[in-house]
Amino acid sequence: MAVTLAGMKRIAILGGGRMGEALLMGLLNGGYEASAISIAEQHLERCKEIEKNAPGVTVGADASRIVAGADLVIVAVKPNDVASVLEGARDSISTSACILSIAAGITIADLESLVPGRAVIRAMPNTPALVGRGATAIVLSVLATDEDAEMAEQVLGYVGIVERVTEDLIDAVTGLSGSGPAYIFLVIEALVDAGIQNGLPRELVERLVEQTVAGSIELLMASSEGPIELRAQVTSPGGTTAEGIRALEEHGLRAAITDAVTKAKLRSIELGRRD
Repeated sequence: MAVTLAGMKRIAILGGGRMGEALLMGLLNGGYEASAISIAEQHLERCKEIEKNAPGVTVGADASRIVAGADLVIVAVKPNDVASVLEGARDSISTSACILSIAAGITIADLESLVPGRAVIRAMPNTPALVGRGATAIVLSVLATDEDAEMAEQVLGYVGIVERVTEDLIDAVTGLSGSGPAYIFLVIEALVDAGIQNGLPRELVERLVEQTVAGSIELLMASSEGPIELRAQVTSPGGTTAEGIRALEEHGLRAAITDAVTKAKLRSIELGRRD
């Protein structure tokens, strides 16, 4: 049986890139009816790929046709393309439709100016949404109702967790969870390099590191204890882990991570002002 989202009859997705397709497949995997979903994509080859991967979903290049009659319009194009895509499709978007944008740096005010009179929700997802483990924060416009918010939360919930925040926090969210996967991948790179430099073969190192990281996250999520307690359980006084932690602290790991999140937040603010 198809999942029925509150008050929703049809979903239109503008943009068939990685995030657009992730949301599409999340809906379908969750049991949503393919015939109720349409997706606009400009590139013919990409359209063919989506049609193959998602039979029954309407796929086309004409955004105006795709959004006609939609209850929820998801904007999943690159930030620089948001204005042209929405301006081109605006007259076909129902005045009762809700606009959900996942484009970085595009503010509520920007969206309201492009689609006046419509409820708008701004979202900041991250790339783990591609495997259904995303972390997304959403911001509601004044016109967005609780029903609109629940609709967005249900759609985004198919690819991870969803948190409501105010717009003054969205740049910090961008610096933390939006950019966060890159920080984690950099740490993984560093662990792999360290293993190789200490004489282990690459293939073995990669398997050990991937399982160590994945297992640590699973342990954290399954445990009633937090990271401080779990770290302490591994760190015996005077032991090998304590020595490793000491080296990380001496090299300023905490300060580096804090600085990374802060710098990414400030850059997000700059990009939003420039756009």
